[in-house]
Amino acid sequence: MSSARHYKTRPAGKSEYGVYCNKAKEFYQTMYQAEKVENWNAVGLNGVHAIISLIDAILVKYSGIRSSEDNHMAVIDLLTSSIGNRITDVVKKSQTAKRVIAKKNVIAYENREFLKSDALDMIKQVERFYRWAMDQL
Repeated sequence: MSSARHYKTRPAGKSEYGVYCNKAKEFYQTMYQAEKVENWNAVGLNGVHAIISLIDAILVKYSGIRSSEDNHMAVIDLLTSSIGNRITDVVKKSQTAKRVIAKKNVIAYENREFLKSDALDMIKQVERFYRWAMDQL
């Protein structure tokens, strides 16, 4: 899909981006708290939710919309199609977001543990995305 009009969205006041930014900060901080106590599944899910909230914050701030899609991957496509070239590295960072969000099913639904190595890799990816997103916000 090449245009934001193909995605289910809802309007949001651009000033509301701070709500999603605060959610992202909480998930991000909780990800690190979970790491300290070696709760690897919690690291993973909080990382995923931090990314989703950051994308929501960017969409709200720059486009006045947020996704109402059931599929979390669609929010990434919405980000690239609605933001375009208005912020730097959006396509590159969208690939990072896809890698993180793709792990949600493994963490939450599959019959396997999310390992320490998985969690540490996710932390690196989430941290890079988080720093980039906060620079945009």
